[in-house]
Amino acid sequence: MATGKQAIKRRIRSVEATKKITQAMELISTSKLKKQKAKMEQNREYARTMHHMIQQILANSRVDDVEWLKEREDTRPLTIVFTSDLGLCGGYNTNMLRYFRSQANPQHPVLTIGMKGYHWLNNRKFNILNDIHPSDDLSFLEVSNVVNEALSMYLADEITSINILYTKFVNSVSFEPSIIKILPVVKSDVLQQAEESSVFVDTIFEPSGAAILNQMIPMYVRSLSFSCWLETKTSEQASRRMAMESATDNAEEIIDKLVLQYNQSRQAAITQEISEIVAGADAL
Repeated sequence: MATGKQAIKRRIRSVEATKKITQAMELISTSKLKKQKAKMEQNREYARTMHHMIQQILANSRVDDVEWLKEREDTRPLTIVFTSDLGLCGGYNTNMLRYFRSQANPQHPVLTIGMKGYHWLNNRKFNILNDIHPSDDLSFLEVSNVVNEALSMYLADEITSINILYTKFVNSVSFEPSIIKILPVVKSDVLQQAEESSVFVDTIFEPSGAAILNQMIPMYVRSLSFSCWLETKTSEQASRRMAMESATDNAEEIIDKLVLQYNQSRQAAITQEISEIVAGADAL
């Protein structure tokens, strides 16, 4: 009986040690989540402003010969995949990559940012064009370097569109995998948004609207890509915080059950000792 009680005590100490780790990771993720949300909101405003300027140009000038607006038969789409480097964030990476597999053709080219995505897709024989690219704490320039590679391929007609797989951040407990097409820019969609936003005003552009768009659209694509990466990292921290919170709660439940089991075992041992003493006294 004593051996059983000691085993229970050792397990209680082990679970308590694990609980301390999950609590610490939950606190770290909560802090990182707050910082990531602030960065995400700042960049969202910049991307929205860029998009509004593109709306204004398309709505108020004639634009011809803008390569980024030319629609093509989408036979070779490229997807930039954003995932995390680390685990311990629930089903965050798996859900996103399974969603991508249900939507994509493994033969189509892929650029990955994030070690989890690279290994998962590589094991399933997807057509990955780049080497492992860590995703933790990237700058705008580092994300832009990957996007620039995709832009060069687009201009060389090696691909027919550029898409991004990322995790859309809804709130701290809700986020969902999403794929968006960033090139070519669909002029009719932008004009419809412009009409809804009432940006049709008499505007003169110098140089021409087409010349401005040829320079601005790549800048917008880089900004939008960085915004998607920030949303992905924010979602990662939110998912990790939830996973660690759940792990801590589970540890507390296990500890409560083990303590109850230990007390029952201790009580049974005491009862047995009393019974043996009484039986011995009766024998005398």
